[in-house]
Amino acid sequence: MAPQFDRRGFLGATGVALAGLPFLGATPDRLAAAVPAGAADASWRGAVHAGYIGKMELKYEIFDLPTVHDFAIAREGARLRRDVWVRLRMPDGLEGWGEAAATPYYGETAESVVAELPRLADALNAAIGDDPFAMEKADKALEVALGRNPSARAAISMALHDLVGKRLGVPIWKMWGLTPAGATSSFTIGIDTPEIMRQKVKEAAAYKNLKVKVGTPRDEEVLKIVREGAPHAAIRVDANTGWTAKQAVAALPMLEEFGVELVEQPVPADDLDGLELVRSRSKIPIVADESCKVATDVAHLVGKVDGVNIKLSKCASLREALKIVHVARAHGMSLMLGCMVESSLGIAAAMQLAPLVDWVDLDGAALLAKDPFMGPGIGPDGSLRFNTEPGLGVKRA
Repeated sequence: MAPQFDRRGFLGATGVALAGLPFLGATPDRLAAAVPAGAADASWRGAVHAGYIGKMELKYEIFDLPTVHDFAIAREGARLRRDVWVRLRMPDGLEGWGEAAATPYYGETAESVVAELPRLADALNAAIGDDPFAMEKADKALEVALGRNPSARAAISMALHDLVGKRLGVPIWKMWGLTPAGATSSFTIGIDTPEIMRQKVKEAAAYKNLKVKVGTPRDEEVLKIVREGAPHAAIRVDANTGWTAKQAVAALPMLEEFGVELVEQPVPADDLDGLELVRSRSKIPIVADESCKVATDVAHLVGKVDGVNIKLSKCASLREALKIVHVARAHGMSLMLGCMVESSLGIAAAMQLAPLVDWVDLDGAALLAKDPFMGPGIGPDGSLRFNTEPGLGVKRA
């Protein structure tokens, strides 16, 4: 099935193409050629030195993340993605790890991330020197030096937290005073042909919560396939900015008929009036994703949505994610915790926040054909699995 692109989707797809990634529109042969069998080593580019932060060495590796199925949303689709593994190494050998899940929609590719890492190292060297505990200073320095580049900054935030947790000998969730428990995660059913979608739903039979990608002319057909295949599952939908406000309002009776319990980002990110209109007509909670990147966005969404979706690769750090939690709660809003298609390393960092939210959508690693890391994440039914190991609790698979 060909992906359906709006202007932003075209720009995002162009960014992926420049990075050399295959698209949903690629033939099976091309997709197979992109991920040759038995070529696990070829999916890693090798460690590269990016600089020093005090006496801490910053290294990175680009690695491939092939998914089991083509993964398409309203604006784009691909089977192969590239992320960046970031490592901060202390002189005594202790390492902190992070993952940059670069997303063209937010202006990044794996190649753009690694191009910024030397500048990032220089900014952190001047701001924090040898002190990985100075995370507030680190966040501010990176915001000034890099501007958006959210996944690059998020990877450094993960690595610093991982390093501090390991130094203290405690998981990050424990360092924050949290209890390792939370809502069951959803599993995402991407847009595809009817036959493949039926197969996806069948493979996801153990999950209690399914998130269905919508925002195309086939929405009713897609929801019918999912509901028939999973009659007892809770269904959430995500339009990924694919509807206009008028289309979203028109879709509400259909969504109610299929028992949808949550609608994520029905309209374009900058259409806050559209969000407000949809919410005023909806019996179903409306959650902002693309409309809420950082904590200062929350106030603009009060009264326009019921909740916001936090993603580390969007908000740029764990500390910023905590700020979103506090601002949203102060305004009486609900919280969702999401992810990109990423490995268990990125998912592990998000998992540290899971006790603080109402809805969890951390299935990024569960969509992969091969996960290069092991650590906290979700079970085959969506149940949450927290780490007892210090830091993020992640190791290589």
